[in-house]
Amino acid sequence: MSGLPNIRCGLEIHQMLDTRSKLFCACPTQIRKDSPDYKFIRRLRPARSEIGEIDPAALFEFEKGLRFIYEGYNENVCLVEMDEEPPHDTNREALELALMFALMVNAHIIDEIHVMRKIVIDGSDTTGFQRTMLVALKGTIKVNGKDIPIESICLEEDAARKMDENKSERTVTYRLDRLGIPLIEVSTGPVINSPEEAREVAHYIGLLLRSLGKVKRGLGTIRQDLNISIEGGARVEIKGVQYLDLIPVVIENEAKRQLKLLEIRKELLGRGISKEEIKFEPVDVSQIFKETKSKIAKKALEEGGVALALRLKGFKGILGTEIQPGRRFGTELADRARYWSQIGGLFHSDELPAYGISKEEVNMLAESLGVEKGDAFVLVFGDRERAVKALEAVYKRVLEAFEGVPEETRAANPDGTTRFMRPMPGKARMYPETDIRPIRITTQLIESLKRKLPEPPERTLERLKREYSLSDTLAGQLFSSEYLFFFEEVVRATGVQPIIAATLLTNTLKSLRRDGVNIDVLEETHIKDVLRAVAEGKIAKEAIPDVIKALAENPESNIDQVIEKLALGKLTVQDLEKIVDEIIHEKKQLIAEKGEKAFGPIMGLVMERVRGRIDGKIVSEVVQRKLREVISSGLPSSA
Repeated sequence: MSGLPNIRCGLEIHQMLDTRSKLFCACPTQIRKDSPDYKFIRRLRPARSEIGEIDPAALFEFEKGLRFIYEGYNENVCLVEMDEEPPHDTNREALELALMFALMVNAHIIDEIHVMRKIVIDGSDTTGFQRTMLVALKGTIKVNGKDIPIESICLEEDAARKMDENKSERTVTYRLDRLGIPLIEVSTGPVINSPEEAREVAHYIGLLLRSLGKVKRGLGTIRQDLNISIEGGARVEIKGVQYLDLIPVVIENEAKRQLKLLEIRKELLGRGISKEEIKFEPVDVSQIFKETKSKIAKKALEEGGVALALRLKGFKGILGTEIQPGRRFGTELADRARYWSQIGGLFHSDELPAYGISKEEVNMLAESLGVEKGDAFVLVFGDRERAVKALEAVYKRVLEAFEGVPEETRAANPDGTTRFMRPMPGKARMYPETDIRPIRITTQLIESLKRKLPEPPERTLERLKREYSLSDTLAGQLFSSEYLFFFEEVVRATGVQPIIAATLLTNTLKSLRRDGVNIDVLEETHIKDVLRAVAEGKIAKEAIPDVIKALAENPESNIDQVIEKLALGKLTVQDLEKIVDEIIHEKKQLIAEKGEKAFGPIMGLVMERVRGRIDGKIVSEVVQRKLREVISSGLPSSA
């Protein structure tokens, strides 16, 4: 992509495994949709590491003061997930899958594996830490002729699912069915230099992982974290990129964000402003808004809150600077305020008057704060304690602007932009797990696993082309998608023609997503049901896009209900002939004028009536035959 600075990027790929049981207990690895059987509440706090330090990210989460509500099921959540019982021995099946992946990338396998605790107190783990183990180091894959180092391969437990957040009650609800499901984490070296290369590397690692067979598929089962920096910037970790096609967008937006932050630093230095001139002196300006028309301000003050403002010397125009599409530097300040104080309603002078705040109120604010030419200010409404915390977070972020790009962890938004998530974790985050014995990896085990390794994805591609008569183009599209291995499974399960399955998994799904259809709610069973309906003659292949769209809109519906709702009952050839005869009779004059050239318009009218109910090839044959019969009979010319 043109116009981007030099990029350095590394990836962390997290793949959920489809093992019989969780990593440290015998509970099944099933993700549930039904209502939970029970709930309980916990609070978490940070602990010092063995070297006496507290991880800054853990401290950040603790200072939010949140309570966590945990939901569980009797069948697949036990005392281990509830942190009421020590972990059991490590899942051997999951460990062998991680070792097999290490062998596939020629990594150096650790001969004695130790389980570690990684401090996480955002509520996603009842224990306050995630269990993880280093399996292998220093592997390599080749992507487009370039060696990509695999720095580490870990086996770890997945986190609980976040279900809800109640800001007023300061609670977060998690569901424990996912907690403890095994994950393989693959980390590359920071050698990726372009957004598209990052996608290709992530895609190839995903193919290798899926070739293991026992991995979960679908939205959320494989997640990509990105470590990105540009020249003069800083390493920023971006969490939770779930789509391959979103990776290049996220990287491009992050590179541009860092570039803009460097430009802001340069602008501040050019204005002769230093961080020492930025004072943390919040001013209570509640009186200004006694008669305000701003709904946000009025609500906050009526609930006993306050309006606090902070002057920012020399920052006029900077707060409104766009640093990502639709996100400004002021948005960065609002993100910090929101996460440190859980407060909403932060405004800045570059966007005012707006949101019901009048020009007169803005002028009074400027006067109360002693704003001079070139200055800016921020304004918050809410509980006094939280409002002060919000402005403290804003103040610290403003000071960081003089350094350029702060190191931090950010979360990916659905549009490819990012938002502040938490400070970058420190070295005090990891310490040994004392409840699980080390695992010796023997030569005999490694040799036995070597005999079980799956074929490389490139060999799978060539085999599929040969066995299923796929064109180079369609096979290449299948290889570039996430469905290479699902393709063969679905063809065998449904008996559908391979070209129909391949076209659906590549072109059709991509086209529907582009048209705004939420195909992410679809499960593999939906795809199988649609293709099975085609194979069994219940619907024509032309109906596939309409059926997929209907299922995406109502994923709880079954295939028969959708077919009935769309009136897609299969037409017989006799039914088709009647429809063709009717349309030809209606268009006798057109046929008299155009003869055989009337085929296109007639075909179009017929397809409008029968699309999805009978094969288009059969429609074409019938229309051509009927048209020739009418023309040879001379009936149109005598009309």
